[in-house]
Amino acid sequence: MRNLLVLILLCLISSCQQSTPKQINKKATKIVVAHRGASGYLPEHTMEAKAMAYAMHPNYIEQDIVLSKDNVPIVIHDILLNEVTDVESKFPNRSRNDGKHYVIDFTFKELQTLNVTERFNRLSAKQHYPNRFPATTSSFKLHSLQQEIELIQGLNKSTGKNIGIYPEIKKPAFHLKEGEDISKIVLKVLTDYGYTSKKDNCILQCFDEKELERIRKELNSALFLVQLIQYQPQTKKLAHYATYADGIGPWYKQLLGKKEGDQFTFTSLVADAHKLNLKVHPYTFRADVLGEFSSFKEKVTTILYKANADGGFTDFPDKMLKIIKQQ
Repeated sequence: MRNLLVLILLCLISSCQQSTPKQINKKATKIVVAHRGASGYLPEHTMEAKAMAYAMHPNYIEQDIVLSKDNVPIVIHDILLNEVTDVESKFPNRSRNDGKHYVIDFTFKELQTLNVTERFNRLSAKQHYPNRFPATTSSFKLHSLQQEIELIQGLNKSTGKNIGIYPEIKKPAFHLKEGEDISKIVLKVLTDYGYTSKKDNCILQCFDEKELERIRKELNSALFLVQLIQYQPQTKKLAHYATYADGIGPWYKQLLGKKEGDQFTFTSLVADAHKLNLKVHPYTFRADVLGEFSSFKEKVTTILYKANADGGFTDFPDKMLKIIKQQ
């Protein structure tokens, strides 16, 4: 693992000689968000994946956040541990009645004993993305939001760059049922590290509409807020988002209409959002999952330039940045 870190940091040092975005003007051109870090190359949400992502110079690096038993914000995509760690072999008797292991049932110290791997199907044990980093090799660990912020801010200081963070509050209703207010805890950490307003290089996102509105109106956050959406919103709903959010994060397919021959058509979502001064950051651009597109380049150019989205989340930030540079 130490050799892997050295290689990543050598890559970082080398790439620091290249041009890179300065602090991001959220009114400016297309932004690239490193989705769970450089997750196309290394296991998602590991410090190694974040260091590698930083070396690629995205505009932002994403952090999904779940609470531990002792209220430490953990950077992991799910409230569950089963499909990205060896929790079932390390703690076989700590599952709930549904047979699953929850992050919130383990202390930070316990979580750090787990090994993190590429995402796999817990029933078949097959790796979700078979051509990515081998799930059974090397050793990676979970980490806290504080640790990741310190890595990114430390690199910003040592390299002279200003790459931002893009945290997501995961399942606030679940955490509330467990007796914890995850939003208050996360906002406290962000405040402690200097992220308090829209001028700071931090975008906060959440799928839970009531919670994101609460963050703005009850918890009085002045951060740049993005409402993540799973389904095509009606115009009235979009207008409501604009009363508390600064942008939306739709699934990229929500921007696509029916394909007519070789040409893509588009829904009105981007235009409707822009009329309300909402930025549009769709998810997720994967070079190894092309869907209806013939190439990753076609996918990026179609969504960012033809559909006119303002940026997007990608597992392959280097590839997306290269395509944007060519434009």
